[in-house]
Amino acid sequence: MPHPLMPRATAVWLVDNTTLNFDQIAEFCGLHPLEVQGVADGEVAVGIIGRDPIANGELTLEEIERCQNDSAQRLQILEPDIAVQPKRKGPRYTPVSKRQNRPDAIAWLVKHHPELSDAQVCKLVGTTKPTVTSVKERTHWNTPNLKPEDPVTLGMCSQTDLEEAIGTALIRQQRREERERKALAKVQRAKRAALEAKDDKGSEGPAAEAAPAGTGAPEAMASEPGTDPAPAVNEGPPAAAKLLTPKPTPAPVVGERTTAPDAAEVFGPAAAAPKTEDPVPDATDVFNSTPDPAESTPEPATAPEPEAAPEPAPENEPESEAATEPASENEPEAETAPGPPTEAAPENKSPENE
Repeated sequence: MPHPLMPRATAVWLVDNTTLNFDQIAEFCGLHPLEVQGVADGEVAVGIIGRDPIANGELTLEEIERCQNDSAQRLQILEPDIAVQPKRKGPRYTPVSKRQNRPDAIAWLVKHHPELSDAQVCKLVGTTKPTVTSVKERTHWNTPNLKPEDPVTLGMCSQTDLEEAIGTALIRQQRREERERKALAKVQRAKRAALEAKDDKGSEGPAAEAAPAGTGAPEAMASEPGTDPAPAVNEGPPAAAKLLTPKPTPAPVVGERTTAPDAAEVFGPAAAAPKTEDPVPDATDVFNSTPDPAESTPEPATAPEPEAAPEPAPENEPESEAATEPASENEPEAETAPGPPTEAAPENKSPENE
């Protein structure tokens, strides 16, 4: 049952202006009967000004008269005409004295409830995502001194909020696992279908090659389950006789050409003319000049001339000046021994030199 906005001030006004008993006033205001009695005796709520519940829309005069006439009745508060807006959930406020315990609460949640997301941890503790990430990755500046503590014990959140967040995280985790399971089953079905198709294709290939031409379709029709066998038909001679029997030559059709066309008929008279090979160009056509006869005519071979007999050197021939000249001023003159005369090289007579 809802109670008035200011219980003690309303109790003071009801004690002073009505004949309601203490139990009725205490139940309406949410107080103890002894406390209402203390208000009537002037021992409690001294100096508090009474608040009129009729003027504030919490009671009516008819409701007060009904309860005054019957002490067993209880006052019923009126519903407000204006809808009360629900309290918006903003960022949780953490007292200054408990802000240093935020990393400890984050460490406890990460350790005991890893299914919680970073956003849920931030909402429960009233912190930021970088702080949660640093505690998870152990990069927080105070990581060696962290001691995991329950955030409910630290007064940062209520047990109801924590249990609600855990239930939401578990439902989300189950949905994610179900999606992953369905995706894995789909992939396995696709692989199994591909293998079955490959096996069927491999088994049909050798059977089609082994079956003779023209007999595959009837056999396939007869082998299908659930179909009636085809009636027997007089097919004539067996297949071996059909293969050995030569095929008759078809009679020529009147007006049909029996010989193959030649090149002139297909490509025209120009294709039928024999092709003439282009002459090979000579030196005159390429350089436009006559070749040098001396270069083109080979040189005649000349017989080597007999060597002349060496002439005896004269006895009284004076020594050459080169032999008698001193090599240097300080060295003594060296006697040169007479050697054999040098032979003159034979002249190479050729038509070009003449």
